[in-house]
Amino acid sequence: MDPIGAAIFNRFFNNDREVIQVDSNYTEDEEIDPSWFFRNYQEMPVLERLALDLCRGRVLDAGAGAGCHALALQDKHFDVVALDHSAAACEVMKARGVLNVLHSDLYGLTAGSYDTILLLMNGAGIAGTLNGLDRLLNHLKSLLAPGGQILLDSSDISYLFEEEDGSVWMDLASDNYYGEMEYTVRYREQVSTFPWLFVGFEILSLAAEKAGMYIECMGEGSENDFLARLTLPLNQ
Repeated sequence: MDPIGAAIFNRFFNNDREVIQVDSNYTEDEEIDPSWFFRNYQEMPVLERLALDLCRGRVLDAGAGAGCHALALQDKHFDVVALDHSAAACEVMKARGVLNVLHSDLYGLTAGSYDTILLLMNGAGIAGTLNGLDRLLNHLKSLLAPGGQILLDSSDISYLFEEEDGSVWMDLASDNYYGEMEYTVRYREQVSTFPWLFVGFEILSLAAEKAGMYIECMGEGSENDFLARLTLPLNQ
């Protein structure tokens, strides 16, 4: 099942305007308009534009979707590899003119030397869990060129637990980090369930330190979201 890829494919090739339905363990009845995956540079949020402006050298766009970030970087004459696990999304990227499309799971990519690895649209979410975050950062490290950087965004969703008096409610019976969410995504007859991680900057900083990486907050948005840059010490 590939509901997001199918929605991207049908929007591009068939002008299908059916929305993607999203539920989670914290939220329900949310919608994603597939047009969101086809934004141009000017239509992107400030943090996404900032990330593109910070790119340098050879770029890996991980979870490239319909290729909006890859195309924006190509317009700036970057060498970009656009990776996505969805075969349908990859077909759309090729049709839109993305020059180097790689159909693969991120962990299936075991070779490469990238100056910038880009994970946007809550790119940290691919980790799924805090344990998965350790695995993700260590894998990304193996794909970096000397002096390379990882640019990813995420959000601290503690605001979902705020009471009217400003106090914060947490489920003390749960051993899981509150940012570990379980998503169910539906598009027409296709349904997929998967874990997704929203991680605050402090927790991400601890994971970066554990992975032996430096971390900087490059910018903050209006909804507890932020853009982080992770780099290796110069002697690595």
